[in-house]
Amino acid sequence: MSGILKAIVIGAGINGVTAAIELKQRGHRVLLIDPGPLPHPLAASTDISKAIRAAYGPDEDYSALAERAIPLWRKWNEEFGVQLYHETGVMFVRRQEMQPGDFEYESFKVLQHRGAKVERMNAAQLRERFPAWSGEAYRDGVLELEAGYAESGRVVAALVEHARSVGVELREAKFSQLDEADGRIKGVVLDDGHRVAGDTVILTVGAWTPYVLPFTKTFFRASGQPVFHLKPRQPKLFEPERFPVFGADISTTGYYGFPLSPEGVVKIANHGPGREMSPESSNRVVTPQDEQNLREFLSSTFPALADAPIVNTRICLYCDTSDGHFWIAPDPERPGLIIATGDSGHGFKFAPVLGEIIADAAEGKSNPLLEKFRWRPEIRAGQQKEAARFNPDL
Repeated sequence: MSGILKAIVIGAGINGVTAAIELKQRGHRVLLIDPGPLPHPLAASTDISKAIRAAYGPDEDYSALAERAIPLWRKWNEEFGVQLYHETGVMFVRRQEMQPGDFEYESFKVLQHRGAKVERMNAAQLRERFPAWSGEAYRDGVLELEAGYAESGRVVAALVEHARSVGVELREAKFSQLDEADGRIKGVVLDDGHRVAGDTVILTVGAWTPYVLPFTKTFFRASGQPVFHLKPRQPKLFEPERFPVFGADISTTGYYGFPLSPEGVVKIANHGPGREMSPESSNRVVTPQDEQNLREFLSSTFPALADAPIVNTRICLYCDTSDGHFWIAPDPERPGLIIATGDSGHGFKFAPVLGEIIADAAEGKSNPLLEKFRWRPEIRAGQQKEAARFNPDL
């Protein structure tokens, strides 16, 4: 695809806003449409934190992509004049000794091979350096030093303002359907019936995808994951210097979390199979069972948090693909449509490089990652990278 495009980007979450900025910087006309307010309160990225790390088990494609993204996170801190990325380190630990095939073991070996700054952790080191952790419960793991977390909601807000400043047109409106004619996508129809014409439509609506485009339900699934914000009674134990971003035997428990935020809360969430639901479902609430599961985990892992007040909860909605990889590809049956979604709960960390990948798909440019993220409805469930997320029914 050559020449200047009129690109319509639907959804101003992290995929949409970075794609809009990149396309504008490449000289295209860009309209970014979102129902608002921005950041959208129900979007997956609208939270206080997302992990930024290169640990990805044996998958070097993602490790390499994260290695490109992390210096750009630092650059964004400088460009925006505010610290949105915090380099606290990220630690994955196991209750048993790491073995080949484990997410933690493979992450450690890959990062070592790639020259990353990593340390292997044992129970004694864990107890001495990070005293909030329970005694001998976790015996082995890997600490990635040049990693941390981003204040995700604030990042999206900053990027939306940056998009405006570089000339992206933003419109608060609700997408209704694609405008199709003569076997090609001509634009979109908004909820008020207004038609907007464009050369290419880039759909970046995350967990809304299988609901706004029902034909995608065979290869996308919206799954809800519980998120908790707790107010620790001993906040010093959870300050970043003593409490890095963590995954606690994540392949079996699904639990991960963050150090004390600037607002004084500790966020802990679950990265498991989740509950299938629409993003706007009335069931999009944390259940008593979710809270009971959390309390049991805290009692065995962080005793000082076991009875900490929960000050906020939310359900984070993933757009899952069958194999856990992104889906950034043109629709072969609907020329003019690009779908960029399928983050499967692990996409935000790549924010500084997502825009160029999506823009390459829109322009029809070659990019080795676009083969991995290709249109692939033939892929069936059961190939997720992390055992915590495996569900044979997905």
